[in-house]
Amino acid sequence: MSNLESAHIVVVGSTMIDMLTYSKKIPGSGETVIGDNFITGFGGKGANQATMARRFGVNVSMVNTLGDDVFGESTLANFKAQGFNTDFVRRAPGASGVAPIWVEPDGTNRIICVPGANNAMTEEQSQSAIETLPHISVVIGQLEIPQNVTAAAFRTARSMGIRTILNPAPFAPISKELLEVSDWIIPNETEFASMHPAGLSPTSDEIIQEFAQSLNCRFAVTLGQAGAAFTTLDNQVIRVSAPSVKAIDTTGAGDAFVGAFSVGLALGLDDATAVRLGTECASDSVTRLGTQSSYPSIEQAKALLARVER
Repeated sequence: MSNLESAHIVVVGSTMIDMLTYSKKIPGSGETVIGDNFITGFGGKGANQATMARRFGVNVSMVNTLGDDVFGESTLANFKAQGFNTDFVRRAPGASGVAPIWVEPDGTNRIICVPGANNAMTEEQSQSAIETLPHISVVIGQLEIPQNVTAAAFRTARSMGIRTILNPAPFAPISKELLEVSDWIIPNETEFASMHPAGLSPTSDEIIQEFAQSLNCRFAVTLGQAGAAFTTLDNQVIRVSAPSVKAIDTTGAGDAFVGAFSVGLALGLDDATAVRLGTECASDSVTRLGTQSSYPSIEQAKALLARVER
């Protein structure tokens, strides 16, 4: 197995407390329904991706700002329990991020993210983290924190020869500056169409190729049950199928892909194997409830890595 201890992934990103409601029916405007189950858990796209990466035993550093509330305290305790480096996790007055989530019987979800203290992150904070933390393999960012903060981290990483991965979620128009310093962009089908100037979905290799070429980046597009498609260095498209599973909750599956894929890159696996590792972990996660709680254990993650490396 690859040398896990030598890899170091830095996540410049968000944290949320997930509040999940499972219901047979989602209410319409002005309607009240009775739900079936409710759980809380640790979430936020940045923290999710960091958690998935850490499950493989690689070094993970989190760059984030938490509120001065009880959610901030519990999130910081969770970071330490997961084994993250928290040297660049700061606190700010006010509320931490929260994410109310509604999950339907087929496992699909609807999410409202309230960033809170995530919006207090600064360019100085993210740039200093990349300049200071040792032996970084990959830097990951998303769109749940201010884009200028992520761009500052990516710009610094690029100047040091460190690869950058942007997960454009939840989707918002992406600044030119951030796009220019993103080596890999990992959207799902909806996010790809939102990014595309003509609103085209990734229904053909040609659409993916042309868009990747126009942005001068690599794409890894997650396609749900169909797996993923990624662009090669010469801008060809390769598709990787996903294992067939029974999905009960898709919350956090995209983050599982990003975290696992980043581990594959950090370990020096070829791109196809890294994408396969991402699809295996994402598919595994949808068979359990919750977000971070649905991710494979350390033992399970290492078994998945051994399987794709064979």
